[in-house]
Amino acid sequence: MKKLSLVILMSFALAACNDDTAEQKEFIDQVKASTTPKVEPIPQIAQFEYFEYSAGRLRSPFVAPKPEIIQNNLVQVKNCLHPDPNRVRQPLEKYPLDNLLMKGTIGRAGNTWALIKAADETLYRVTVGNYIGLYHGEIKEVHDNYIELLELIPDGAGCWKERLTKLEMLEADTNGAS
Repeated sequence: MKKLSLVILMSFALAACNDDTAEQKEFIDQVKASTTPKVEPIPQIAQFEYFEYSAGRLRSPFVAPKPEIIQNNLVQVKNCLHPDPNRVRQPLEKYPLDNLLMKGTIGRAGNTWALIKAADETLYRVTVGNYIGLYHGEIKEVHDNYIELLELIPDGAGCWKERLTKLEMLEADTNGAS
């Protein structure tokens, strides 16, 4: 292609000098006849292999399992400690404890409530007897800078074990401290 354009350019340059362009036309025709364009062969396409997807009714591996579903599917053994399956779940039971922050306490006439900030930036008020966390954590005591919880942890064999846990207030108010 470069030869052809060079030849055409030279023929125009020579034609400007000479009125007789018959030789140039003959040369151009000869070059056009002797050059053949080179076409690359079409690449081979890999053969598509079909396979049947047979795991359609199983849980998707791209979706995290819900803790409620896991806990409800555990086999419960009789004469063994286990949570009440008929108890209505409270709003803070959908968050793990590491997604909850204790922000402070408020109280009136012997009642003390803890202020809990959830991962969605919502502030909740809880007191003794409320439940928080994924493991049926019942609030046993509310102190100025921590909450004591009694959680029920599955042991994997169908029974549950009690565990005492603290949810501490990490951000202490140092403005009025002396």
